[in-house]
Amino acid sequence: MSHYETRLAELGVTLPDAPAPAANYVPSVIVGDTVYISGQISQNDDGFITGKIGADLTVQQGTAAARTCAISLLAQLKAACGGDLSRLVRVVKLTGFVNSTPDFTEQPKVINGASDFLVEALGDAGKHARSAVSAGALPFNVAVEIEGIFQIKT
Repeated sequence: MSHYETRLAELGVTLPDAPAPAANYVPSVIVGDTVYISGQISQNDDGFITGKIGADLTVQQGTAAARTCAISLLAQLKAACGGDLSRLVRVVKLTGFVNSTPDFTEQPKVINGASDFLVEALGDAGKHARSAVSAGALPFNVAVEIEGIFQIKT
């Protein structure tokens, strides 16, 4: 078990199996020491976390949904690294999409759910650049989708 997985266990988080792609794409691509992870949608053991932030869901519920996306990103990264999460050097960048109403402007607060979790779980390696944008709709009406770029040891 890597020190990252030890820290996740301390936080009460067990990485799920990496979600399978829902269409004609791959979950990750490795180029050199960089891993590009396809967008991960908000879901938990009960299924998709759906709804529009600002109408159906609160900022706090959106933040919790973003956290689930970060957990899925780490699960995909672990799978891309052949099950060895210790290859992670750092999180480089996240792009977060928030299913929100046209007048909603707190997308950064929602995506903080992912950012804060990654720093809590990975320490300095979890610090990253980021974009947080509004989306009029997301696949399956999910609340949040986040894609990530990671640096790994080759």
